[in-house]
Amino acid sequence: MSKAIEITDDNFEEINSTGEILVIDFWAEWCGPCRMVGPIVEELAGDYEGKAVIGKVNVDDNPKISAKFGIRSIPTILYFKDGKMVDKQTGAVQKTILSEKLDKQL
Repeated sequence: MSKAIEITDDNFEEINSTGEILVIDFWAEWCGPCRMVGPIVEELAGDYEGKAVIGKVNVDDNPKISAKFGIRSIPTILYFKDGKMVDKQTGAVQKTILSEKLDKQL
């Protein structure tokens, strides 16, 4: 079973340059709603293995990428296609909503 990969200020550009569909969960240890979304993001990593790259960014440890995309509230999930941000979801939501947004990019 695939796991969400850790995305950092240092590896984001490399990961986003592959042309694959990329989904990033911006989160923090202290964020309650993030703890609800975290397991869903891990499930998506397994469900979409081979179709999309699913990753997580700890906003406390990676201020550059968080600032680059104007992350002001977490959890925020960004969707990228061909290296460009194409969709966004802020706040804790059900897995079906995240899956539908991802399916639109496939």
